[in-house]
Amino acid sequence: MTEKKPPVFVLLDLDDTILDFHQAEANAVSKTLAQLGIEPKESTVRRYSQINAGRWELLEQGLITREEVLTSRFEMLFGELGVEGSGTQAQKIYEGLLGQGHWFMPGAEELLEELYGKYPLYIVSNGNLSVQDGRIASAGIARYFEEIFISQKIGFDKPRKEFFDACFARIPGFDRQRSIIVGDSLTSDIQGGINAGIKTCWYNPRGKAAREDIRPDYCITALHELPGLLEKLFGSLNPTV
Repeated sequence: MTEKKPPVFVLLDLDDTILDFHQAEANAVSKTLAQLGIEPKESTVRRYSQINAGRWELLEQGLITREEVLTSRFEMLFGELGVEGSGTQAQKIYEGLLGQGHWFMPGAEELLEELYGKYPLYIVSNGNLSVQDGRIASAGIARYFEEIFISQKIGFDKPRKEFFDACFARIPGFDRQRSIIVGDSLTSDIQGGINAGIKTCWYNPRGKAAREDIRPDYCITALHELPGLLEKLFGSLNPTV
């Protein structure tokens, strides 16, 4: 007879794990600056991305609020450029543009097809709710997931344990021992998984430097490596006994 094994819960980050956030960000920032009458030079867009990443890390550390992230990143950029501009106005334009369209990370569509039906899949994201809803709808990927957890809706941000506790409470039969989080961010996804007491897999396609203070359990450089890792860790799903 065939005995059905308990499920393995796979938590997937969205930005730069399933969907290419860098490309979406560059596209939206360029259009935002153009609408504000600021030349969208490549160096300016790149500097915005650096500022934005730094502000989100401060949010992850609990040092600033989400609203401060959203407006201060543009205010800091305008200050460096020496131009007049409203961070609030820029954020409104940018958010509307960012929620339109999508780009997949290499192998993401194939990964979702391969994992779907074998594992309960969940999105865990720190992005803005309206933006992520728009991008997920554009990509047509909601059907792959049992539930989609967005920090703005949950009320806590990754990597806080409270974020994960709230998610786990909504997953039927959740078991930390049979769970793993996969994401590109050491400070958000991997530290979050460590805080939550689940296995962690760092997706590092761009060869980012490792950190001594945040050590993932496993690392992959391409999404096609994940199914094999899951089988190695948790075994085949329906063994014959």
